[in-house]
Amino acid sequence: MISIEDCIALSGLTRDEVDAIGEHEHMPEAAATALASYLLNRPEGAREIREMIVEDIREARAKGDHKHAAELFGALRHFLETH
Repeated sequence: MISIEDCIALSGLTRDEVDAIGEHEHMPEAAATALASYLLNRPEGAREIREMIVEDIREARAKGDHKHAAELFGALRHFLETH
């Protein structure tokens, strides 16, 4: 059986990055890993993922959840460094 950790590893992203996609798209983690993999294989996919994470950061800040915004910013920084 394949675990969620295996799915995340196969997606090409970290757990935090996958979680940000899942949060943005309101989908469970397993579906977010599939979407992440799909997007990374599209010409504009990395840009789309970046925009999702940025939107999540804006939403967290608007809600006053600065801790979550900082976590998302860390995920964004890692994403930009690796993709």
